[in-house]
Formats: sequence, C-alpha cells, structure tokens
Amino acid sequence: MKKCIITVYYLIDNFYKIYQEWERKRLIPSSNQRNRDGKLSLAELLTIAIYFYLSPCKDFKNYYLYYLRYKYKEYFCLPSYSRIIQLLPRMLLPLAVLMHYLKGDETGIYYIDSTKLAICHNKRTSSNRVFNRFSKIGKSSYGWFLGFKLHLIINNKDKIMSVKITKGNKSDLSIASVISKVLSGKLFGDKAYISKELFHQLLTNGLRLFTNLLKDMKTYLLDIDDKRLLNKRSLIESVFNVLKKHMHLEHTRHRFPINFFVHIISSLASYSISKLNPHLISSSSSPGSLS
Repeated sequence: MKKCIITVYYLIDNFYKIYQEWERKRLIPSSNQRNRDGKLSLAELLTIAIYFYLSPCKDFKNYYLYYLRYKYKEYFCLPSYSRIIQLLPRMLLPLAVLMHYLKGDETGIYYIDSTKLAICHNKRTSSNRVFNRFSKIGKSSYGWFLGFKLHLIINNKDKIMSVKITKGNKSDLSIASVISKVLSGKLFGDKAYISKELFHQLLTNGLRLFTNLLKDMKTYLLDIDDKRLLNKRSLIESVFNVLKKHMHLEHTRHRFPINFFVHIISSLASYSISKLNPHLISSSSSPGSLS
C-alpha cells in the first residue's frame, strides 16, 4: 500500500517518542553530548531517509535536491545535500530499533532465505577500497559476487520477522539458528538449510524445519497442509524481488560503509511501512513496543 509523506512522518514521530524513552533507559548517558537543535529533528531525518524508497525517485541525490525541495518545500527546512549525507550515520541505531518496532506478528508459519548484496561489479573486485576490510567473496545461485548476504525470515503474511547482514562467504546454515531464536512454529526453507544438526537444534527451541529433498535423500510422508505451505516458499523470493526492484536494496554506488548499512535498514523499514494497514499506524505508539 502506498503511503504519503505525512503518514510516514506520523508513524516515525510516534516511534521517536518511544525511542527517546528507550534511549534514556538503555543507553549510557554521556556528559560530552551536544544537545544543540539542528534544522531537522531526528524524526524528520528518518522520514526523509525512509520516504526515498517509497517515492518514484531512483537515486537519493535527485530525490533530495529536486523531488523533496520542490514538492515538499513547505514541510522541511532542508540543509545542503553534502550535510544530509554527513547526517546519515546518526540514523543507524534508530533505524535498527525501528526495524524491531515494525516486525510482523508471530503467526507460527515462517519462511527463511538469503540474498546477495553485491557492492561492485565482479570485474572490479580487486580494485574496490570502500569495503575491503568488511566484504568477502561469496557464491549465490546466480554466481560469484563480492559483498554481503542479507538473511531474512518472514511470516506467511509477507511481514519481516528477523534480519541479519553477514559477509558474503557466510553459510546460511550457521545463521538460521541465530535469526530464528525467538520464533516457534514451522519454518520453511530451501535445500541450503538441509542439516540434521540444525533440524534438531531448532526443534528443541520449538521450531520445526521443513525443506525440499535432495535427489539422493529418502522420501518421507508430509502432511498435506505442510506440503502446501512448503510449495509457497516462493513468497520470500517475491519479497526479495520487491526489495531489489522497488526499494533499491542492492546497488554498487556506496562510498561509505556505515551509509551502506543505513541504506539497507532504511530499505527494509520502508518495505515494512508499506505493508502496514492505515488503522495500525494510528495505534502503533504503544509504550511497551520496545521493551
């Protein structure tokens, strides 16, 4: 569902009130912290960053310099483009907390998968200097790449439940038990998650893993409802398709590592906001949401 910028700001502003209380209780106070007000509040910064992925623009520079400045010139007191780029890193923690705030309902039916986040073309892997200390060469079903992996769990209503970003060479098996720790019910994945050890580990946590079989594996009887749910595993592929084609999740124009993570989490938060029902936005400011 499309959201206007006022709706997004209303949601973010409600969240920011809760975030301020969470920050006061959970984070260690600093006596050296400056409290001077800027042109934009943190809620406005988050709204600008998130609404980019819901707008028709395809790059942030044109979105900020032209789309926002002319279509919403009465809404914000906008600083220069170079200044807004400098302000992006301070959004990382609030965005991470916002993703927890926006996670879907626990339905007992979940889908797990991962997708590549390439940070450059394969011909430029040796010359990339932006992520040379962080990224690794990995392999996906589409071939080799340099970058990271996004591991995702969604529920059967295509809402994001859990997220983890790892280096490109990280195995899907090693991450599955970590990002599904608080879930219980049924988890459906592809053949990359076939592991007897992982199956028993998840089962002890109250989560049963279902995957398709390899050619040399023995067949087993599966309940008709579970088989139907397993056949709907393409639902998570549809989520990745929306994130990459409409939310600009993957591109190779990053210049700062921390802004890369801000971009990824903003894209995921925008997707979660786009899935919200209008009546949930007005009632989503419950004080216990971040406990």
